[in-house]
Amino acid sequence: MPASSLLPWLLWSCLTCAVQGNSENTWARFEKLPFPEDNLFLYDTFPPDFMWSVGTAAYQIEGGWQQDGKAPSIWDTFCHREDHGRLSGDVASDSYNYLFRDIDALEILEVTHYRFSISWPRLFPNGTEAGPNEAGLNYYTNLIKRLKEHSIEPVVTLYHWDLPQRLQDLYGGWVNKSMVGIFKAYAMECFKLFGNDVKFWITMDNPYVVAWHGYGTGRVPPGIKGEKHLGYKAGHNLIKAHAVVWHLYDKQFRASQGGQISIALASHWIKPLNMTDNFIRECQKSLDFVLGWFAKPIFLDGDYPQSMKNNLSSLLPDFTEEEKRSNKGTADFFALSFGPILSYKMLDPDMKFRQKESVNLRELLYWIHMEYNQPQIFIVENSWMLSAMTKTEDAKYMYYLKKFVMETLKAIRYDGVNVIGYTAWSLMDGFEWLREYRNRRGLFYVDFQSHNKNLIPKSSALFYKQLIKKNGFPPLPENQPIQGTFPCNFAWGTSAYTIQIDTTPSQFNDPSVYIWDMNKTKGLTKVDGIHVPKRKTHCVDFTAIRLQISLLQEIHVSHFYFSLKWAAILPHGNYSLVNHKILHYYQCFVSELVRVNITPVVALWQPIAEHQGLPFHLAKNGGWENYHTIHAFVEYARLCFKELGNHVGLWITMNEPSVRNLTFTAGHNLLKAHAKAWHLYDKEFRGSQKGKVSIALHANWVEPACPFSENDINTSERILEFDVGRLANPIFLDGDYPKVMRDWLTKPILHNSHDLFNFHLPYFSEDEKKMIRGTFDFFGLTHYTTELVQWEKEDSAKYDHSLQVQYITDNTWIQSPHEYAVVPWGLRKMLKWIKSKYGNIPVYILANGIDNSQDVVHDKLRIYYMRNYVNEALKASLIDGVDVRGYFAYSFNDKTDPGYGLYTYIANQYKAKPSLKQYRKIINNNGFPSVNMTVASCPVEHVLCPDCHFFQTRKYLLAFVAFIFLIFIISVFMITYYSKKGKRRYK
Repeated sequence: MPASSLLPWLLWSCLTCAVQGNSENTWARFEKLPFPEDNLFLYDTFPPDFMWSVGTAAYQIEGGWQQDGKAPSIWDTFCHREDHGRLSGDVASDSYNYLFRDIDALEILEVTHYRFSISWPRLFPNGTEAGPNEAGLNYYTNLIKRLKEHSIEPVVTLYHWDLPQRLQDLYGGWVNKSMVGIFKAYAMECFKLFGNDVKFWITMDNPYVVAWHGYGTGRVPPGIKGEKHLGYKAGHNLIKAHAVVWHLYDKQFRASQGGQISIALASHWIKPLNMTDNFIRECQKSLDFVLGWFAKPIFLDGDYPQSMKNNLSSLLPDFTEEEKRSNKGTADFFALSFGPILSYKMLDPDMKFRQKESVNLRELLYWIHMEYNQPQIFIVENSWMLSAMTKTEDAKYMYYLKKFVMETLKAIRYDGVNVIGYTAWSLMDGFEWLREYRNRRGLFYVDFQSHNKNLIPKSSALFYKQLIKKNGFPPLPENQPIQGTFPCNFAWGTSAYTIQIDTTPSQFNDPSVYIWDMNKTKGLTKVDGIHVPKRKTHCVDFTAIRLQISLLQEIHVSHFYFSLKWAAILPHGNYSLVNHKILHYYQCFVSELVRVNITPVVALWQPIAEHQGLPFHLAKNGGWENYHTIHAFVEYARLCFKELGNHVGLWITMNEPSVRNLTFTAGHNLLKAHAKAWHLYDKEFRGSQKGKVSIALHANWVEPACPFSENDINTSERILEFDVGRLANPIFLDGDYPKVMRDWLTKPILHNSHDLFNFHLPYFSEDEKKMIRGTFDFFGLTHYTTELVQWEKEDSAKYDHSLQVQYITDNTWIQSPHEYAVVPWGLRKMLKWIKSKYGNIPVYILANGIDNSQDVVHDKLRIYYMRNYVNEALKASLIDGVDVRGYFAYSFNDKTDPGYGLYTYIANQYKAKPSLKQYRKIINNNGFPSVNMTVASCPVEHVLCPDCHFFQTRKYLLAFVAFIFLIFIISVFMITYYSKKGKRRYK
């Protein structure tokens, strides 16, 4: 978007950040941000010193659970319990034995920081009294040394859930206050051993899960299903243990080692069901009970949130005043973990307080910023999970990563949040805690069944590497709007699937006689038995036509595209019954369009839900599956050409055939019907009517989900051939289906599936190929959105087994209420694809639009959509040399196409939406001229109209006739006047 349009909002946004406010204002603030500007993807870069990190946890990746003197952890014990029957992290990714492998992976990514955790039972199997285990010490010493050699800063977590089982057995784990001193002793040894090379320390990870689910619900180790008070007791000791360790480092090690220390706190994000004060307070409470439980004592005043104290009463332990002072301020930065471990996985339902969970990282960052005095925030864990069946091409994971990073960038640039670093989780696939190996979160793929556990970079790794290299998303020239205008006589139109049909004549066609009753009714009274001769219905009698024409004129369009109703014109599908009333209505409609210089663009057939848009008799007998429908369509086309063709400038045989629901036999017959209708017009009507005929194909762009994947690129090309090329190739290229289709449908693997449609793709004879090839005068297309495709199966609900394609979503794309993605550059790519494949033939974009039913008043999404899609069409015209002849905004009004219209229809009245004014401005300017550009005045080309042509070519003769007629009238008047005057004088 242009920087000028963002400037006022950015100034306002920065002002709101500068004044510290209540964090409860977060929800209201983000409700009020400008739409869709605030939802657009932000092309910008991060601050120069931003830290790019990747992370792991010891138990998830190290393996070697009994190797070199390592003692068991509570996770080892938990997973080995017979009653659980769980898989374990005994081997996992085997990082303990492949240190150099891990360093190589980090080098590939070019990260600046690497977050890992020390396995407490590996380094100190029996506690700190006995000293470190030499093998464990060597492993971590070598890891840190190698990181420093490659200029990668270690971010070290002291405790990531793997408490030595011995400490659990002797003391009962974190419910025992003795753990505070034990943890301090462990931390001290780590500071001594590694502190000179470590500048970022994390005391512990996600204490909410450790306390609540370890000692309350028992879902995670040590698996104690105690009362709620045990969970809060464990949390109490965790907070004190963290505070003690922070003070230890601050007093004894900071000066010499120069590091920073914090605690990794995980959080969800929550949104109110309704924007009421009560629901917002419930959201605040939800965050208090999860994140605030640990964050408020550490970052604010040393004590628990008041909402917890009010609701939990005696369940929540008390801090002494001394402990509060000790807790307060014990973090050098805010280490945030956000992702599936807590969100949607480990969050206790009670903690939602009946509100709805969200994955909006940006809003959480702003809330933390406002709640905890604008701290420096280091995101130390963030990503999403994928199914274990996903291997190296993890596009869905990649787009989650893109979404979270972009939200982080917006938090920095738009909201003034001080985010200093980002950590993608995790470096490699590993043991995913309670989900074991059923999910993957790594940037590098691990085959857990292999011996050497090689790390293979996934699509997400290549994406993250590129992201780090560019330090974000620098603006790209192709994303910037251009200025310029379309060629003269560019067709500006609007389209509708159908028009409003009301054949009821106006009151002026009533044959009855009325008198004014001054005595009784005081109004008009019908005189029984007396009628005047009924005149023929004229086009001006149809109020519905006059109204629709006037609305179209208000838009300033030069063309209007709509579909006829085959079943309404020929109810039986043949000439045995012609609905002359409907046909006359259509005649009137197109003639009135021509009268006001709007060119009718008419489709003969439009697939709709009711009988596929076919007459019932044809639909009942197989529709397009039946060869006889071809003949019926040609005869129907003949009637329409004959009765309407003198007024129609562009004909469409079929509008948007639903290819994905069209059997191969039906599509085969449909192509032949189109070709026969085209040849019919070419031979019998073109000479006199001078119109043009083609087909309108539904042509959404298909983008490979992962640009680094040859498989995804091939998949997108295959889908384009099936979706567009299937009907386009025979007509616009060589008379036959794409070779890609033939090759794919003969693959043996497809014929073993029971879920697939009929794979027999019919063959055209040589005569049929010749008949179909070249049956076009232009390329008509409808385009609405862009789809992402990948070849690896991830979600069965969105997987097409016949084409072996997975449809996925880019979470950073704006979506309409009906969940159609707004991707303007997809139109330009489609236009370029058409040119490259079929040559530089004239192209009409016959329908392009978006639903926006939730924003009728401001219509902002449609305004953005229209402006940017038209601009992409302009790029295709001016930069790519595509012969774009016209653009039609979909749609005309909400009555015929609910939610898509330029006019809303409420209480039997049409009202122009703001997007109509935007479109009219574009039409009037013929595009987007620069400020200093003078809009070229194009010569007016009157539309084809035989009747109008008659009068135009004989205008001088008609003027002479009119003059003679006027003289005649004046003469009659004068003769009559003086004749009467003479008679009076004589009397």
